[in-house]
Amino acid sequence: MHLQSVGDIENLGNKEGVFDHQLFRKSAEIIISKLEKYLADSSTRGLALTNPYDLSQTAKDIMNQGQKNTATYNQEKLEAIIDLYIKTGIQVYSPGYMGRQFSGVIPLAGLIDLMSSIVNQPSSFYEAGPLPNVVERIMADEFNQFIGWAPDSFAMVTTSGGTLGNLTALLVARNEKFPQIWSEGIYALGDKYRPAIAMSEDAHYGVCRATGIMGIGENQIVRLPVNQKRQICIDKVRPTLEAAEKQGLNVFCMVASAGTTSVGAFDAIDELAQIAKDKNIWLHIDGAHGGSLLVCDQLRHKLKGIEKADSFILDAHKMMFLPGVCTLLFYKNKKKSYGAFRQNASYVFEKVPDIYTQFDSAEQNFECTKRPLIMNLWVLWALYGKAIFADQIEYLCQLTQEAYQILKHEPDFQTIHQPEVNILCFRYVPSNLSDNLLSDFQLAIRNRIKEGGNFFISKVEIDGINSLRVVFMNHRINISHFHKLLYEIRKNGLELISET
Repeated sequence: MHLQSVGDIENLGNKEGVFDHQLFRKSAEIIISKLEKYLADSSTRGLALTNPYDLSQTAKDIMNQGQKNTATYNQEKLEAIIDLYIKTGIQVYSPGYMGRQFSGVIPLAGLIDLMSSIVNQPSSFYEAGPLPNVVERIMADEFNQFIGWAPDSFAMVTTSGGTLGNLTALLVARNEKFPQIWSEGIYALGDKYRPAIAMSEDAHYGVCRATGIMGIGENQIVRLPVNQKRQICIDKVRPTLEAAEKQGLNVFCMVASAGTTSVGAFDAIDELAQIAKDKNIWLHIDGAHGGSLLVCDQLRHKLKGIEKADSFILDAHKMMFLPGVCTLLFYKNKKKSYGAFRQNASYVFEKVPDIYTQFDSAEQNFECTKRPLIMNLWVLWALYGKAIFADQIEYLCQLTQEAYQILKHEPDFQTIHQPEVNILCFRYVPSNLSDNLLSDFQLAIRNRIKEGGNFFISKVEIDGINSLRVVFMNHRINISHFHKLLYEIRKNGLELISET
């Protein structure tokens, strides 16, 4: 059967229903055609923010509102929805996009994501998703080439995002130290123990959020001071931990960062691992952003000592250019990876494991119905190997270094740090700017640039002062685009000074 017109599709939709395979093909062709044009557009553009109330009304106008019965298939409405979706979002494939830590994905990964959505194989149990569960083990072994743990001694599970991965690992650390909490609650510890977690002053808010979720409380966070590079200051770790002990805090876990969100700083894992070992506390590494450097021969040294950590995460949807989300959570000790949760559920868990259930991961992760997150990564790795990721990561990190060198020689710009990865923070400081306006001035520039629509950059507060922040996540960006950004910053900054 060949579909000739919109009318044919409408009739097919009424006759065969919304599940019809030919209707799917036609819809897919429409969507892919528009996405092809989207991918081919290499123009420099930022974020065209739309008034949310206007956008809401536009979305409502497209809908079949008030329909009691199923409406007919409407190609025009489908195309309007696609156009609206593409137009209003961050243009992640544009060289003007320098603002966030998610990237334009490798298009093939998007197609695999489509396939996963259609075949719909939740991957927490082998019987529901055989291939995803198998390749999760395969990818664990692939990454272990760069870690160095003994085969079969470690574990890797996928989770839906770094925040969930960090929380899962911290639950394992907590239950390892205080096993009675799971069944009896935190009050079972009485007044004798006050569980606490030590982390950098620059730790991601998701790690702080975990302390509240776990019932530990943010007041029990032991903040580890940072040095001028925004790394945990090694010389101050032991004194800080000892001071916490004197206050009655029982630190059971220390969290370090491999690429902080604010500036991309890498903590000294090797040295922190020794302190954690001496103190008998769990060491977890939040490598959501920078953990992917494991696959890079030139950059892997930034993760020196990662094999000594008890657990760590990396987000493949950041530096490995996959659709959101795909987080890999690693444990040095495979047996301990089952320590986060302790449930019995006869409808899914088997008391007597077999060759199939040994591939299940539901007892290690939050999700029962979990998307086959690993498939997007595995297919690309199977076809191209690690080089497809390593080459791009190394290019973006080198580009960031070049941008930093440019700023160092611009008298009206102030560098905040020497970048370690692909995140660069700086300030625009023209000579006629009052010091007391410096912080607000950076924020105003950022907002003007965002409204201008050519570039999208972010901002961050460092030492109480706002800074401009760029994150190079786009394969199309080159140093000429950064020069154009600096021109936009100067132009908008001088206009602001003139206006005020």
